[in-house]
Amino acid sequence: MARKIIETRSAVSGLVGKFRQSTRRIPLLAWLLGWLAAAATEYFVGDAISYYLGLPKIPVLFGCLLILKKPLFIPGVMGYLLLIYILPVIVVARLGRGPANRLAVLLARGSVFIATIIHLGLFYLALHIWADISDYRLLLLKLTMVAVILTLSLNVINGYMGEFSCSHPGFMALGAYTASTITLWLFADDKLFGSPLLSPALGPYLFPLALVCGGIVAALGAVIIAIPSFRTRGDYLAIISLAFLFIVKSVIENLEFVGGPRGMSSQPDYSSLPMVFLGMVSCVWIVNNFVTSTMGKALCAIRDNEMAAEAMSVNTRKTKIVTFMFGAFWAGVAGGLFAHILRYVNPGSFGIQRLAEILAMLYFGGLNSVTGSIIGAVSINIFSEALRPLELFKWIIIPLLLILVMLFRPTGLVAFTEFKVKKLMRPKG
Repeated sequence: MARKIIETRSAVSGLVGKFRQSTRRIPLLAWLLGWLAAAATEYFVGDAISYYLGLPKIPVLFGCLLILKKPLFIPGVMGYLLLIYILPVIVVARLGRGPANRLAVLLARGSVFIATIIHLGLFYLALHIWADISDYRLLLLKLTMVAVILTLSLNVINGYMGEFSCSHPGFMALGAYTASTITLWLFADDKLFGSPLLSPALGPYLFPLALVCGGIVAALGAVIIAIPSFRTRGDYLAIISLAFLFIVKSVIENLEFVGGPRGMSSQPDYSSLPMVFLGMVSCVWIVNNFVTSTMGKALCAIRDNEMAAEAMSVNTRKTKIVTFMFGAFWAGVAGGLFAHILRYVNPGSFGIQRLAEILAMLYFGGLNSVTGSIIGAVSINIFSEALRPLELFKWIIIPLLLILVMLFRPTGLVAFTEFKVKKLMRPKG
């Protein structure tokens, strides 16, 4: 019996090894085509396949919500995932490996910008088709992209700079209320601000400016606490930044012209999927360039040894203030997108629970890594939503998962890993 078990394990290991070896020769372009094929398959025949598998409807989140509510649907969900996602992705990726590699070679010889646009176009098209099946998917996808922006912006401060800031929900609130005030005042007929000052038709085109204004206000708020805060380090900075969070929340609750504790509602629906996707891509690109620039190298030097960095002529105080403002700016942009996705915002949305969520995404994915921030934001958001039917037990499982990660991977799943676009898009065979 033991011999048979050993032989079975070796056979399975051999098959897994062969599969990994074959997938290593498949470029990213082929995988994107596979995901696009899977999304298109679900869009056109998902209803029919779910009906014949005995499912009440198309599983909205890979069947996780359906399984937790009714475990009897597990076989049907497994069959649905196999037919809709696994088989189309693998088949299309393997069949398209040759043409995709040839196209990747041509793109590698040309402009990196054009190659990036093609890859992002395929990725967005797959996401758009997948999210078009239900409003729930669309909302989840938008909020996940906002979470990516938040995690990246905090990683710049807590990861690359080596400080511990707790003020990110406060920056997010400043951006959310600033962008909401601008759009409601200029483009909406609102009970707080009255008739619009400009034509509502201009709103979608000027909305990015409102987001930038929200980011600037958040960055100015960062200056207020950065100047006195960076005279301290460690626990003192965490306490000061946490105090800033409570101050911002309390001030907003007492400002009646922005709704006070009731919040603001009826924001125009400007946070479309293309807008949020462009915001996320811009954040990933700019943050990645920032942390790999001279400023990023200076940050790493400050994180490792601030006195040595000063001896090497790094202006540590200026570098930390600029970085703090940079992270706060993107938190403000994320707040503006968040407010216009939900079309409602109140001070309670930016409390300790929001801070815990952002920190969980950051430390789960990994410090000092753009890739880790993306993985952490996406995985925690989807996992948290998938466990929603468990209600109270959800808040037991997620902390236990984080504890396990901290025990076995103290720096996170993907820490200290550079995000190299050329390496992702290069041909594999």
